[in-house]
Amino acid sequence: MLLTRRLVATLALAGAFAAQAQTPVNLGVAIPSADHGFTAGIVWWANQAKKELEAANPGLKITVKAAASAGEQANQLQDLLTTNKINALVILPQESAALTKPVQQLHNKGVYVTVVDRGLTDASAQDAYVAGDNTAFGSVPAEFIAKQLGGKGDLVALRGIPTTIDNERMDAFKAVLAKSPGIKLLDAKHGNWNRDDAFKVMQDFLTRFKKIDAVWAADDDMAFGVLKAIDQAKRSDIKLVFGGAGAKGMVKILKDGSDPRIQANVSYSPKFIYDAIKLTAEARLKGQKLPAKTIVPSVLITRDNAKDFYFPDSPF
Repeated sequence: MLLTRRLVATLALAGAFAAQAQTPVNLGVAIPSADHGFTAGIVWWANQAKKELEAANPGLKITVKAAASAGEQANQLQDLLTTNKINALVILPQESAALTKPVQQLHNKGVYVTVVDRGLTDASAQDAYVAGDNTAFGSVPAEFIAKQLGGKGDLVALRGIPTTIDNERMDAFKAVLAKSPGIKLLDAKHGNWNRDDAFKVMQDFLTRFKKIDAVWAADDDMAFGVLKAIDQAKRSDIKLVFGGAGAKGMVKILKDGSDPRIQANVSYSPKFIYDAIKLTAEARLKGQKLPAKTIVPSVLITRDNAKDFYFPDSPF
């Protein structure tokens, strides 16, 4: 009788472990809402990941939530935990500081956390971090511009929103330019990754500087604003405008060769949210963890390889 009870207990314990092993990966995805081109791309790629990865993996469930503010995103995290019962999370935080504690609370309750792009203020709140290469995002354009100018010329730059990401990019850009003392950076101002703000900044540059050889607009939305300002001012001295992030409209111009001022770009696609979701889901399905940090390369896009970076169905 004792042996029978022990056998029953052993079988019950084995059954519990088996049930635990078969528990599907219930993955929550928390992202900013589509308030401009890049975040629209984030939302699109996240939903592509849900559709494709759920179809390929019966043991996987993905819930995507988009928030317009840090407060809304924090509330969504609680819903994902209590209502959706997630056991893994991929989050692109609305704000680093405001989301650190809410993410930490989920992490403390056993949720596996992958943070994307905008890092938290306390890395202990996450298991993994996935981001684009912000150093290359600054150095690749600088190398291309310096080469195209033959090491001599006058340059202006438009920065993004004041953030650590923007600082990384600008520092890398300046470090490369320092190797070409014949190139003068006339000024660099924040265009806030915004087309209208960039248009105004470029108007100021055009008024102040009578000769500009090239422009680094560190985002394709800003690059479109720059081109509009140049065209409106009827300036013909600017031979090169370099944006960034591989927006489909800019990549199409590059691919088609329809504007000689657009000669190259650098990748920083919102597709990295897809990559982060895929990496996290596949690792958790195997009971594995991701490396603490995964950097998605930012590479030079030219007319020769533009087709590989052109996603016409994406909003960005």
